Amino acid sequence: MRRIAIIGPAYPLRGGLATFNQRLAKQFIDEGDDCELISFSLQYPGFLFPGTTQFSDEAPPGWIVIHTKINSINPLNWWQVGEWLKSQRYDVIIVRYWLPFMGPALGTILRLAKKGGYSKIICIADNVIPHEQRPGDKQFTRYFLKTCDAFITMSEKVLSDLRLFEPRKPARFVQHPLYDNFGDKIDKQAARKKLGLPPSQKLILFFGFIRAYKGLDLLLEAMATARIKEEAITLLVAGEFYEDARRYLELIEQLGIQSRVELKTVFIPDSEVKFYLCAADAVIQPYRSATQSGVTPLAYHFEKPMVVTNVGGLPALVPHLKCGVVCEPQPEAIAAAVLQFYELGEAHFIPHLQIEKLKYTWTNITRAVWELSEQLPAHDHPATPRAE
Repeated sequence: MRRIAIIGPAYPLRGGLATFNQRLAKQFIDEGDDCELISFSLQYPGFLFPGTTQFSDEAPPGWIVIHTKINSINPLNWWQVGEWLKSQRYDVIIVRYWLPFMGPALGTILRLAKKGGYSKIICIADNVIPHEQRPGDKQFTRYFLKTCDAFITMSEKVLSDLRLFEPRKPARFVQHPLYDNFGDKIDKQAARKKLGLPPSQKLILFFGFIRAYKGLDLLLEAMATARIKEEAITLLVAGEFYEDARRYLELIEQLGIQSRVELKTVFIPDSEVKFYLCAADAVIQPYRSATQSGVTPLAYHFEKPMVVTNVGGLPALVPHLKCGVVCEPQPEAIAAAVLQFYELGEAHFIPHLQIEKLKYTWTNITRAVWELSEQLPAHDHPATPRAE
């Protein structure tokens, strides 16, 4: 049996990274491997965290070992965790990288862990060049990336960014797997009843944390166009503000669209995600920039067509006029794409979604980990056979 550690957020921390890490750990365990999660005792200092809380109030996943160890701002802790990791002799350490702020902590921990000469280190890079750039980003990222032996990215854009820093190390692009851990698809009318929404309205969904690069303001301007108003389309915004909410609330008022925008601007717990996805006719991603998106595999799982902008990795993930509609990141274009979706009808997209979603399996990630691991120099110990 092979031993794997995944370094990254996990329960009681909340959000997409924690959800992904726990689902990936389950996949390794289901395949017969031993997998543990190594999470943060302090992920972000309070003044750096834009949401209301970093912690989940849902029940813990009782089926996995979670070591809550890493303090992102305490160098003494980095040394302690690195020495502990070295002593654990994991066959593979998988580390998530999504923000340069984490570069010093994770880079230092992995440097110490590697001194044992045992563990192979594979990074799953969500972003290499961040959406919102700050001084020191390149230095922190370079410091971290040098500790990794191989990489997995979930968009070709991130793979291209990675090659600016690490042109030669083994790397693989793998599609973001489906989030299939939020329950099964339910009837649209039942979902709307649960959320207190009218059963027959035309309803599009913006889902997830609200940040400037996600273009919610562009979508709000699109909602104010004449044809969208004529068609009586309603926008449901479900997700927590990760920046000042006032600019969006003021824009809604200025545009006069208060009656056609439903705001559920709080963190949506895992147990309620399916209601929002299943209540919608389509999922809208009006992003200004993008790498991959965790919203896309959610939409695929619940078989919801998407309207996405032609940025980053989004067009490659959503075949145009098959699984959704691709448009430019401009209000008029977004409005036209929404109207085109309704002209074609939701049923037009369902067969394509059902075929396309088959590409997004968790075994693609685990297979890539082992294939990359085999490309790396052998450990200084006899190989541990994989349990079949």
